[in-house]
Amino acid sequence: MSYLEKEALKVVGTRPVRPDGVDKVTGRANFGADMAMPGMLWGKIKRSPYAHARIVSINTDKAMALPGVRAVTTRADFPDVPPERAHIGEAPANLRDLSRNCMAKGKVLYEGHAVAAVAATSPAIAERALDLIEVEYEVLPYVMDVEAAMGPEAPLLHDDIFTAGADPKPAKPSNIAKIVRFNKGDIEAGFREAEVVLERRYTTKPVHQAYIEPHACVVSVASDGQTTIWSSSQGQFMVRGYTSRIVGADIADIRAIPAEIGGGFGGKTIVYLEPVAYMLSKKSGRPVKIVMSREEVFRASGPTSGAVVEVKLGARRDGKIVGAQVVLKYQAGAFPGSPVNQGCMCAFAAYDLPNVSVTGYDVLSNRPKVAAYRAPGSPISAFGVESCIDELAHELRIDPLKLREVNGARDGTKAAHGPTWVNIGYQRTLEAAKASGHLNTRLGPNQGRGIASGFWFNAGGESSAAVHVNEDGTLSVTCGHPDIGGSRASMAMMVAEVLGVPFDRVRPVVGDTTSIGFSAVTGGSRVTFAGGAAVTRSAEKVIEELKKRAAVMWDISPEAVEWRDGRAYPAGPNAGSFEPLDLSAIAAKSGRTGGPISAEVQLNAQGQGPGFATHICDVEVDKETGFVKILRYTAIQDVGRAIHPSYVEGQMQGGVAQGIGWALNEEYIYDKDGRLENPGFLDYRVPVAPDVPMIDTIMVEVPNPRHPFGARGVGEVPIVPPMAAVANAIYDATGIRLRDLPMSPPRVRAAIDASEPLRAAAE
Repeated sequence: MSYLEKEALKVVGTRPVRPDGVDKVTGRANFGADMAMPGMLWGKIKRSPYAHARIVSINTDKAMALPGVRAVTTRADFPDVPPERAHIGEAPANLRDLSRNCMAKGKVLYEGHAVAAVAATSPAIAERALDLIEVEYEVLPYVMDVEAAMGPEAPLLHDDIFTAGADPKPAKPSNIAKIVRFNKGDIEAGFREAEVVLERRYTTKPVHQAYIEPHACVVSVASDGQTTIWSSSQGQFMVRGYTSRIVGADIADIRAIPAEIGGGFGGKTIVYLEPVAYMLSKKSGRPVKIVMSREEVFRASGPTSGAVVEVKLGARRDGKIVGAQVVLKYQAGAFPGSPVNQGCMCAFAAYDLPNVSVTGYDVLSNRPKVAAYRAPGSPISAFGVESCIDELAHELRIDPLKLREVNGARDGTKAAHGPTWVNIGYQRTLEAAKASGHLNTRLGPNQGRGIASGFWFNAGGESSAAVHVNEDGTLSVTCGHPDIGGSRASMAMMVAEVLGVPFDRVRPVVGDTTSIGFSAVTGGSRVTFAGGAAVTRSAEKVIEELKKRAAVMWDISPEAVEWRDGRAYPAGPNAGSFEPLDLSAIAAKSGRTGGPISAEVQLNAQGQGPGFATHICDVEVDKETGFVKILRYTAIQDVGRAIHPSYVEGQMQGGVAQGIGWALNEEYIYDKDGRLENPGFLDYRVPVAPDVPMIDTIMVEVPNPRHPFGARGVGEVPIVPPMAAVANAIYDATGIRLRDLPMSPPRVRAAIDASEPLRAAAE
């Protein structure tokens, strides 16, 4: 059934109070670090001080002898994950690599790599015990830079990784874990046709997701192996599945209970602590709690990749791009798995181009294993592509927005990575940008305006949901997805809309792994689409059951009953004359008409709608200090259907804020020994309130017909355009093109200083 007609909707599209709001603002919500159990021990992890070193020996005797210490674990306690068990279902994570990331085997591969852990009766005793663990290292050469790591003489992280996708197949191991290629048309012919060709090189630094809540968990392993895990994550089923494989337990023996989550942005889609806490609990016979410090979060959990982006564009004088080429070199960190594949697919996805060549490299280096970060891979490639498109517009003397209109994707456009776009709203975002008041605002001295666009696939996948009718006619909705972006509200709203009841009669709950069917992680902007399809079908099944119950009460055929506006009605005069029955009336007699009323649906949702955005950014550059002030920002996005518009606006604004930080200040800084110098918010500078203006949002609604309410994900796309939008605005303000992130005050000031002699000579 479809509910695409917006005018007919009564709940979807409104802005009810969020169902989890009161507990969160009053401090009653339980996050990962809030859980406590009788007899609980405190776990701490010993981490490598070196970027690359062989582990010669580990002696834990002194730590184990310390009063209050109940267990110590090292890699020796962990089973090896064989290749045939390295993956669970469709999950992309390699469990063999994750296992070695949770606890180093043979070598440490980055500063902060876990080598041992203890459980003690207090955090202070656990800290002292870490100092008593004696680890002998053989320090090895390390490599941090992505291009240096690609060289034939670079220090090798793994001797069993041979470049996948290379032709011919390499005979020697390499730090290049994978090569990805996508091609469309004839790239050489495209460049021959071009009247203007630009080649540019852009770089980005690793940045962290910077969630406010550090990783935390409590794990209790009973004597019979039955295990309960409480943790903050983006997927309790992910926690259960990954932990079971890493520790060698059966999935059925583990119950994972989701806590509230204080931010994840993709960084909590893998495990770091749970398998370690499991081993400590198993050895001690007591529940074990581990909470990362902020320093540990930065040193040992995944940032996104730093990268080199090489772009070549060829165009005719009329603005039509006839050749587009990009080479992406992404840092994977210590284990394969950078988002370079996604970066390759997203690079030119917003454009209708006849000839395209995309090549990506997944490159190992002595840094923490990267984790997903909001539209993983896309912001990096977009920074290069959207900056180069702006450069091309200036070269051709064509308005940057017009150049995007000429080349922008439309329904029927075939993307370089394969799909043909249908029901997309990219051109609508450009039209909305043109019509916005922002573009008509005059700029002052040292001020500039930048335009950039962005794309993300959005995702579907496996979701489960259940709708239960309570005895008083209220409704409970259970989903399997942790609520990060407002999914509790959106699920309840869709159920209320389908059943025709007020929103406040529906109570949404995030279930644990024993109370609802399997659900994939909250990530990729998939939950409102996939979870929404599941709850909608569940609600429709409940309606069918409610019609049967009304038929029993009226002693007529179920086909003679219809459901509308929250009540059962006779379908017509021939069905009989009965007073309508609402949920309360039917629920009150459910015991006599067939028992409890509920429905559960499991599905693998397909047909997600891709997301497109266009952003406008105004900046002012202080040429004395290099400080860049964001004056105004407008984010325009095709959101499909805004189920809860306030949440959609919040997602758009949040992505922009993170993108601004990525553009202007955020980066990992290492010293000459491969040690992170800024593992905390004092030195790793995320945007704070004075750094970001009130962000304007314009929601374009092009409904996705493959979802009952037209939903398409919204959370990933907003982080894609900001870096290029800011860079393009800085160029407009100064005439200086910055191609390396972050564009921090020292770098901006240095670029101004370098440009002054050139300008003087030109004059």
